[in-house]
Order: sequence, then structure tokens, then C-alpha cells
Amino acid sequence: MNHFYTIRLNRKKILLITAIVFAAAILIWTQTSSIMAIFTKDEPAALSKGNEDLEDVAVTFNISWGEEKVESILKVLENEDVQATFFVSGEWAERHPDLLEAISEGAHEIGLLGYRYKSYLDQEPEQIKKDLIKAQEVMNKLGYEDIQLLRTPHGHLNEEIIELAEDMQFQVVHWNVNPDDWENPGVEVIIDEVMKQTENGDIILLHASDSAKQTAEALETVLPGLKNKGFGLITISEMINQAKADTELID
Repeated sequence: MNHFYTIRLNRKKILLITAIVFAAAILIWTQTSSIMAIFTKDEPAALSKGNEDLEDVAVTFNISWGEEKVESILKVLENEDVQATFFVSGEWAERHPDLLEAISEGAHEIGLLGYRYKSYLDQEPEQIKKDLIKAQEVMNKLGYEDIQLLRTPHGHLNEEIIELAEDMQFQVVHWNVNPDDWENPGVEVIIDEVMKQTENGDIILLHASDSAKQTAEALETVLPGLKNKGFGLITISEMINQAKADTELID
């Protein structure tokens, strides 16, 4: 059966997870790359995994600052004939319209990281809404209208944030494979982590900001390596379009 995975939590589980998050946040965020989303009865959901019955995965990039690494990453993607999904902050897009155009001309998909790359957990709902509206206005002005994919800054989210985003017609996208390439752990470490973690339907998080100094080189091995394992490399929208059946809920 074709499906996406989402997570549904009752109130007791929400309280328990909240306690764990505050007591051991560092442990949680360094040892897991899976989404911890909280949903209402209407089940607003952040996409963290596609159809595990299909041998497709999505390569995604976050970019919120800098201009030095984008072109080298785009070159590797072009050489491997891979279309990826880039989540960009409105503030970055405003400063680097030429690089945004290069991403678009490479037939890559564009999503938003909001306008300012600041955690939505530290902002009130009205502030979040204003941030998203400003991001939309910037992208519209640059000629990129109707962007519907959103990744929250730092991946921080909760039920209220997801509901607000959905009310604004966004699909929130998380990830479940994260080699922490922005920390520059070593090219071989990035390669090994991606190849070891990736399974059918996974969403891979990488970075194209200037902090990611080893990502382009790692991609030269990662992309053909994933293909050799039989994976198709698709965009997030393609992954969403594969969902033809009911969503599977994990209680």
C-alpha cells in the first residue's frame, strides 16, 4: 500500500515527550533525525518519510546564508543528473537572487525556510505568520510564486506551528536522514552516514550554506552510491505525488 508516515500522539504521550525534550534535548537532537511532530485531531502533519514500498529518496538542502558552496553543489547535481529540493530563507533569496535563479534553472525544486532563519518555537504565532508572509512576498517579487513547501528554521516545530503553516497552504517538510554535514565531520563520515541510514522513502537533509564545507565533495560519492543501491532520486513534490492511498498513522 502506498503511504506516508506521520505520528499521532495522545495527551499523555505529549506530556511525556515534552518532559524528555526539555530534560535531554542535546541527546535527542544529536541521536535522532526523525521528526517529533504533534498533531491535532484533524491530523496536521509534517512530512518526514515517503512511500517505503518504493525505492525512491529525496535529497534536500537547507540554505540560509553565504554564497560560496551553492555553485559547487549544483555542479555535482548536474553531473549526476539529480533534481533536488532546496529550502531557502527569504532573507537569503533577497540577497542572492542570482544563486536562486541558478537553482531554478537547474530544474531543482524550491521550498521556504521562512524569511529569517530564527526558531519558530521562540516566536509567537503572529510573528511566525508575519515571517512567512514576508518570505512569500520576497519570493513573489523575485518571480517564484505559489511556493507550498516549508521547512521550519532548525526543524523546530510543534502542533500549533504545523496548523498555522497548513492554514497558510504550506506542506511542512522535515527529514529522517541527517549526517550533520554542516558540522564538517569529514567527507567519509558524511558519505558513510548517508549510505548507512538511507532506506526507501527517506528524506535526506544536507546543507548548501557556507558552513557546509565538505558537502559537495561528499555528494560526488553519495549520489552515484545511492543510485547503485537502486534508489531513485526525486524531489519532495514527486514524493508527495506518490501518495495515492490513506496515510498510515503510528500511535
